[in-house]
Amino acid sequence: MDHLLVAENVSKRFGDFTALNNISLEIPRGSIFGLLGPNGAGKTTFIRIINQITMPDSGRMLLDGHPLRPDDIAHIGYLPEERGLYKSMKVGEQALYLAQLKGLSKAEARERLKYWFERLQIQDWWGKKIQELSKGMAQKVQFVVTVLHRPKLLIFDEPFSGFDPVNANLIKDEILQLRKEGATILFSTHRMESVEEMCDYLALIHRGHKLLDGEVNEIKRQYKSNTYEVGLISNEPELLRKELEERFEISETEFKSINDDLKLKIKIEPEASPNDLLVYLTSKAQVNHFVEVIPSVNDIFIKTVTSNA
Repeated sequence: MDHLLVAENVSKRFGDFTALNNISLEIPRGSIFGLLGPNGAGKTTFIRIINQITMPDSGRMLLDGHPLRPDDIAHIGYLPEERGLYKSMKVGEQALYLAQLKGLSKAEARERLKYWFERLQIQDWWGKKIQELSKGMAQKVQFVVTVLHRPKLLIFDEPFSGFDPVNANLIKDEILQLRKEGATILFSTHRMESVEEMCDYLALIHRGHKLLDGEVNEIKRQYKSNTYEVGLISNEPELLRKELEERFEISETEFKSINDDLKLKIKIEPEASPNDLLVYLTSKAQVNHFVEVIPSVNDIFIKTVTSNA
């Protein structure tokens, strides 16, 4: 697989505190890679090393096959969690200035800014100062200056902070479009629903250690438990429950239904077939709900962090 960014045994200490302990990651080109972890896990330190704000004590980062160099900053777009716009500068003036720092000519920057300002419907903000904008409005401007120079690697740290649901969805669609156009995206967030919707791969770090790493669907397969959520309609639900308890491991569950169902989770053996379970259930009752329980990224996050507390 072709990887744009590779971390090889990266460690970083601050005095007696170990922020990163021998972290290795491979971020495939053209993917969205979720970097997850509780507060203080080491995510920000990892991102700061990529941006060469700080250096690792050991190990190395490779971008496009070579160790990170100072000029690689031109190929990286970074949207930090703590926004960094100059509050007293006008939006257009500041966007032009930041674009030229990234290597664009003034004419090229104006052309690209016109495209993005119209796309995000912020063209009327050109002459406003950042301090006159709401947090969400300023966030849109920060997003534009992050992606404007079309970098190989985009790093988004909590990109939806400050957005209402409509604008969060707008930015989500823009990030997905950037991936479609070939960008590689490192995405750090506490919003697990965004990881579910957007990420192809993820890594989970906790207290400087990597706990999980891989393709999202493969990680989910590793955590699933051969459990099925069922809704059954029977004339004798309690009798049916007892019969199922003798044959399977069952537990209570809740889901919305317009019927008065017997609602259960049923766990089967790893070698058993869900088709056999469904045939058995249909011989005993009317089955109007049958869904495999797939662990969410949020479930996996909580289970993994808790077990490694």
